[in-house]
Amino acid sequence: MWSKLQIMISKIRGLNLKKGNYFHTILPIALIFFVICLCLSLNRYYSFYSSFDQGIFNQVFWNNLHGRFFQSTLSSSLSTNVVHAGEVARVDYHRLGQHFTPALLLWLPIYALFPSPVTLSVLQVTFVTAAGLVLFVLARQYLKPPLATIITASFYGANAVIGPTLNNFHDISQIPLFIFTLLLAMEKRWWRFFWLLAVCTLAVREDAGVTLFGVGFYMILSKRFPRAGLALCSLSFGYMLLLTNLIMPLFSEDISRRFMLERFGQYADGNEASTLEIIWGMISNPWRLIVELVTPPVKTLRYLLGQLLPWGFVPIVSPASWMIAGFPLLKLLLGKGESVLAISIRYALSVVPGLCYGAILWWSRNPQKFKPSFRRFWVGCICLSLFFTVTSNPSRTLYFLIPDSIQPWVHISLPQQWEHVAKMRPLLAEIPPDASVSATTYLVPHLSSRREILRLPALELRNDSQKVIKVDYAIADLWQLQQYQVAFKGDRNLLRNLITLIEQMTTNREYGIIGFADGVILMQKQAVSKPEAVSAWLAFKSEVMEITKSVSI
Repeated sequence: MWSKLQIMISKIRGLNLKKGNYFHTILPIALIFFVICLCLSLNRYYSFYSSFDQGIFNQVFWNNLHGRFFQSTLSSSLSTNVVHAGEVARVDYHRLGQHFTPALLLWLPIYALFPSPVTLSVLQVTFVTAAGLVLFVLARQYLKPPLATIITASFYGANAVIGPTLNNFHDISQIPLFIFTLLLAMEKRWWRFFWLLAVCTLAVREDAGVTLFGVGFYMILSKRFPRAGLALCSLSFGYMLLLTNLIMPLFSEDISRRFMLERFGQYADGNEASTLEIIWGMISNPWRLIVELVTPPVKTLRYLLGQLLPWGFVPIVSPASWMIAGFPLLKLLLGKGESVLAISIRYALSVVPGLCYGAILWWSRNPQKFKPSFRRFWVGCICLSLFFTVTSNPSRTLYFLIPDSIQPWVHISLPQQWEHVAKMRPLLAEIPPDASVSATTYLVPHLSSRREILRLPALELRNDSQKVIKVDYAIADLWQLQQYQVAFKGDRNLLRNLITLIEQMTTNREYGIIGFADGVILMQKQAVSKPEAVSAWLAFKSEVMEITKSVSI
């Protein structure tokens, strides 16, 4: 297999030599994208703005590295057994019951060399940057360098690409790279490589087959490769049904009792539903399907415009775009929840490959329309997409540039945040690497390279001996909540709840306060509280309670 892969790579190189090496036109753009996204991602992590999902994936990688494949206490805390049945999180919980993601094992050797949560951020930026370079090669199969360059620039300038790249690490970041490479293999008739990429795509997660189904649907309707398209549709659809109905339930009941209901519960009755039951609910009630497809109308329209904007709205008139991107788009439009139509969140990334490929095919048939006037319009669309991306402040990555609230004013400067980080790092260093710990959201990633970790206010877990224990350490960054609580009710409520919890933990002397600095409190089980830490905590609590009381009034 490796020798065949080398032959294919050499063919690509030979092809580039024949057509001329035009990578110098796109490499500067790719390099700018890579450097900016990497710097922002690294700052986000090291300044403690990476959050819970980054910790989940890092703990999964860390457990994989130690032979405990796809286990995670952090994922367990989101399971239906914990959320609905009130059980405690387990260290031996297999995340494959929530999301089936074996493709993550492809990158385990890299993580083994650099075992850190920041490695995942670097991988994510690399995946997306590499996907853009493959897109350029794909576009060059049909288009001249100027058009191929601007299509790739559209990819790098899309809100649906930049936003998810700056998110916490997520499995969907692999999809553009796999799909673009699969489409390139299809164009070159490298069928063994094509099917290898199809398998890799299916291994990304349980719903990646939706995008793959769209590719097969295009191959059939375009009559280019109807047999391969039919096989791809059958493979992707059959795999998703088999996985979600038979394989994933072997690990946990989350897919039927939680995730399907959270996204598509409007199409089912009862407290659980399989994918087959959801599909039947959609088919048996077409009017509800139509209503869900267009509601909420303003948000749906805004989402569609945001997806189409970077490509100058050309995918609207490209049938191939709708054939491929239509299925992942349909999955989002028919779902419920705030995140499905958020263009800067990971789900939006699955729609992008179809839009790109459709735009390539349309321009291959209409190159004469690439006039200076439209070129200027297209560049303006890319700039507008970049503007909306920056002002949306995806995942609070640009917290130091964009205020989170104008009235009341909430803004944390870069020096202010880094000064806070410097004060809390000594407290984090006091937690032994093998100790069990519970931490607030933005501290979780930095402590997630361990077997036993939870998110506050949770304190109990079931360990490898199947005993329910309370964690050895608890640490909370109350300062950050203090900054945001004046404008955000959720942060204000969480701050109050954590203060109440800390009072309970310390009053009954189950935990002692062993450190307090700049609004960050460190507690240890059955430890004697340090007087200076207690004094600092009481002063901080008094100040915070006065503020929260005045805000409530």
